[in-house]
Amino acid sequence: MSDGAASGTEDTVRGFPAFPPRRGGRGRSWWAKAWVRAMEETSLDSAQLVQGRRYAATGRVGTITVSAGRIAAPVLGADGTAYNTVVFVDRLTSSEWERFLEQVAAKAGRIAALLDRDMPHDLVDAAGEAGVRLLPGIGDLEPECDCPGWELPCRHAAALAYQVSWLLDEDPLLLMLLRGRGERELLTRLQRYGDTAAERSQRGPDHGIPAAEAFARGVPVLPDPPPLPADRSPLPAPPDAPGVDPAALVLLAADAALRARELLARTEDTPPPVLTVWQDTVRLAATHPDAELMDRLGRACGRQGELPRAAQAWGYGGLAGLRVLEEMWSPPRPELARSRDALGASWTDEESGVPPELSVHRNHWTLVGRGLQLRYGRDGRWYPYRQEDDGWWPIGPPERNPVTALAELLGG
Repeated sequence: MSDGAASGTEDTVRGFPAFPPRRGGRGRSWWAKAWVRAMEETSLDSAQLVQGRRYAATGRVGTITVSAGRIAAPVLGADGTAYNTVVFVDRLTSSEWERFLEQVAAKAGRIAALLDRDMPHDLVDAAGEAGVRLLPGIGDLEPECDCPGWELPCRHAAALAYQVSWLLDEDPLLLMLLRGRGERELLTRLQRYGDTAAERSQRGPDHGIPAAEAFARGVPVLPDPPPLPADRSPLPAPPDAPGVDPAALVLLAADAALRARELLARTEDTPPPVLTVWQDTVRLAATHPDAELMDRLGRACGRQGELPRAAQAWGYGGLAGLRVLEEMWSPPRPELARSRDALGASWTDEESGVPPELSVHRNHWTLVGRGLQLRYGRDGRWYPYRQEDDGWWPIGPPERNPVTALAELLGG
């Protein structure tokens, strides 16, 4: 293992030396991203997350200790003070562990995958269907820190959580330890479970289990509704016919199927918006990126020069992103004042310590001399723009917090 290699030999408590400065804030594996998402989506102050990523990347987190239900490390603050930071995770009950082990042993290859430091999607899904949530969800991570901040998580706890995602990249079995089982104990229990299953198969048909054992397992949580099918059947190829463009017909059929799928996936009670001809043209161009289609749509609507920019805006923000591109409006003054206060209170720059100079005109906040701009949408999100030779172009997805949006715009 690399810089995050375990330094101890104990199975129930593992120590990891401090990471040196490195680029990147979040883990790369899907399970590490789920870990980070559980922390980020619980946070009420995204400015603390921005600071936490910087603290993690600059090596401010000391030795990390991982044990059952607990992660701890000292984290250096801006003034060099070391704060004792802990993140707690609920441990699984005995009955939950039994149900989880059943799922591991139920399919060949799952044990080998865990030993290869891989976390199969289907294992996590199957465990969830049995009422065992292995990966943390929103609100499952409980941070504590003796710093004077009141945020949950504070920047120190966020930094620790980000570095733990790096550890999880290399060893997903740390999740098992956090949930209450070390690696050796886990493998021993799996071996015993496999032996028991083999004995049962030799005895012939299974006639059930004692009632006390069945009731001890508890009632599993009902699974979520099944997802929409991931695979999409290929569309039929229509034959040539007088007055019919087969390629256009296939495109329209694919788009109709896509819109039907989106309607099935909607959970909101409100109906989808009714689009104008121009808005639907932009949606088509953004949803089915193709140079020839873009050219044909542009010529058909008479706005060939505007369509690529509009499609890019739709790609980042949908209808709201297109409106930000096309409409300038005056947000309520209290909203702008709160945004300015948030920038002044939360922004930290390693060189100057103050936010860059901004020129504000209605909902457009332009970074003076940098060719960068934030636009505040009616949906309460900040959209990043860059000035090109032919005007301002949208360059990324929006953010709810102006501090986060500005940091991302500047490459933070």
